[in-house]
Amino acid sequence: MADQAKLEETLAHLLRVVDDLSDVVARQDAEIARLGARVDMLMAREADREAAEGGTVPLSDKPPPHW
Repeated sequence: MADQAKLEETLAHLLRVVDDLSDVVARQDAEIARLGARVDMLMAREADREAAEGGTVPLSDKPPPHW
């Protein structure tokens, strides 16, 4: 009987940990999506700025010099 109680206690603990980790992953996914959108916006803004300065090809469309 004590073994069953110990197993139930361990299972309850593991379920709580899984729920907590799931919440963390969901928050991180939302943060990554938000940051990705900001990077996209900044890349577009920089490309517009480079084009407005008279550059022929925005730097974001050119490969790095080591390629």
